[in-house]
Amino acid sequence: MDPSESLAKISAVYGSIVDAQFSPGVSMPPVGTMLGVRASTGENIGLQVVEHRGNNTCRTVALGFTYGVARNMPVSMGGKGIVVPKDVNQLYGRVLNALVSPIDHKGEFDTSDSVPIKNISVNSRLEVDLDTAQKPQVIYTGIKMIDLLFPLVKGSKSGLLGGAACGKTILILEIIHNIITYQSGTCVFAGVGERIREGNELYHEFLRADLLKRSILVFGQMNESPGMRFEAAHTAVALAELVLAQRKDVLFFMDNVFRFVQAGSELSTLLGRIPSEGGYQSTLTSEISQLHEKIHSEKSASITAIEAVYVPADDMTDPAVVAIFAHMDSLIVLSRTLVQRGLFPAIDPLQSSANSLAPSIVGRRHFDVAQDVLRHFRRYDELERIVSIIGKEELAPEEKIIFDRAKKLQNFLSQPFFTAELYTGRPGAFVSLEDTISGCERIIGGELDKVDENRLYCIGKLES
Repeated sequence: MDPSESLAKISAVYGSIVDAQFSPGVSMPPVGTMLGVRASTGENIGLQVVEHRGNNTCRTVALGFTYGVARNMPVSMGGKGIVVPKDVNQLYGRVLNALVSPIDHKGEFDTSDSVPIKNISVNSRLEVDLDTAQKPQVIYTGIKMIDLLFPLVKGSKSGLLGGAACGKTILILEIIHNIITYQSGTCVFAGVGERIREGNELYHEFLRADLLKRSILVFGQMNESPGMRFEAAHTAVALAELVLAQRKDVLFFMDNVFRFVQAGSELSTLLGRIPSEGGYQSTLTSEISQLHEKIHSEKSASITAIEAVYVPADDMTDPAVVAIFAHMDSLIVLSRTLVQRGLFPAIDPLQSSANSLAPSIVGRRHFDVAQDVLRHFRRYDELERIVSIIGKEELAPEEKIIFDRAKKLQNFLSQPFFTAELYTGRPGAFVSLEDTISGCERIIGGELDKVDENRLYCIGKLES
């Protein structure tokens, strides 16, 4: 069948939802098939089949805006649907949309030998043999707070959770910068539902740091249709799988997975489906699961995912946020209180957690120092409430020492970022794990009790 052959016509348009009615005797395409329509503006718009309805009609989601799409316009089969070239090397340094079309004005790439993203599958999933399983490999970010308390493990999934303006994007940019600059790796970045400005800043930051040559950027920003925003995440994961099939380690970043959920909720509402009790789509859990089950490891390579998660109204009990929790190995929670104090990265160590902080993974010394730091932070949290009422002078001498050391640890674990140099005027710092651990040991051991805590604020490693 010729892909351009007209098999149906548009029968109704409801914003991003388009109904296509097929001719009598023509079998309707399966759910997930791509159709196409040429709008009066001259733009070709993809239509993804999501439902079969009566009267030989398919309900579709438009992957683009439906301006210029009208009733009785001819609909054609979309060929292979969304396809990606098998030679993924030509995609490095490019900026793509959800349809794997370039949006960076650098010309088209060769798609003569391509594969539909829905058909991408890596040969075999990892089968762990308990006798031959390798020790988890830690990826160092050069960010003191993360490397010490929430180490990133190769093949894991980590979530950066926080409300608006808590520093999720700048933290994810710093992690990308440090890992790709100081270590090897291939980066696939999914910009889902965020601002055009942030995408523009990301692109120019990649240019400035010379990171584009090992990166593939996929964007479905908030000015685009919900169908494009929803598919952008799936497209980015499929590209990561394609790189993984070449037995290369992949660093997969998504900013922001909550916007992926939001796009699915919009589509669900447009399709007239009854929402769940929390107001989200009834398919919330399955949509998040289908996305994350593709992020996996192989015997010789892995996909390591770091995803920003917007927390609406700083409510950690939001159904979408809770549904994302189940798929994460590490939860790094950003605190608005710490932002107001100027402590960056504003990670709340008492709300955050990481499966990777274990002696068998990071070593006994690292684990013991991390536990000591967390104990100081817990005690500081208790004492801070007392100090706010009766004052620090009323504390016992031992409590004053713990209180002061905890504040010094807070300041020491703050850090200037390379990607924030333009805003802070401070040169960025990459701090090795050894420098972080030894610095914390010196503070906990009392070597710096007579040093002003402000001298430890936003520095790199401790000078001897």
